[in-house]
Amino acid sequence: MEAVVMEGAVKRFRVMALVAGVMSLLLWFVYVPVKAFSSNPDVHSSLVWIPMVHGYLYPIYVITAIQLSVQARWSLPKMLGFILAGTLPVASIVAERKVVKLFPTKK
Repeated sequence: MEAVVMEGAVKRFRVMALVAGVMSLLLWFVYVPVKAFSSNPDVHSSLVWIPMVHGYLYPIYVITAIQLSVQARWSLPKMLGFILAGTLPVASIVAERKVVKLFPTKK
């Protein structure tokens, strides 16, 4: 039973880490430069969904990181590292790769 619970936590974390990573990349490398350097309001208004979606998805990423950390019985600093990985572009993707190495999928 515990292996099934752990497998579910890993899958949820992997999905949310990849989604949060992509949204973070879009936020930092598409939305922020357009907002800072573009004077065209139409371009900005077409991208306003990016920070909104990122804002809704990041708490879900945090919850999945906490759930995985609790299930894996990781220390608080390691848990915080995985949570904070969602704040930097690409860091959550790197965290996802570390989880894959720690918990390889069974085929």
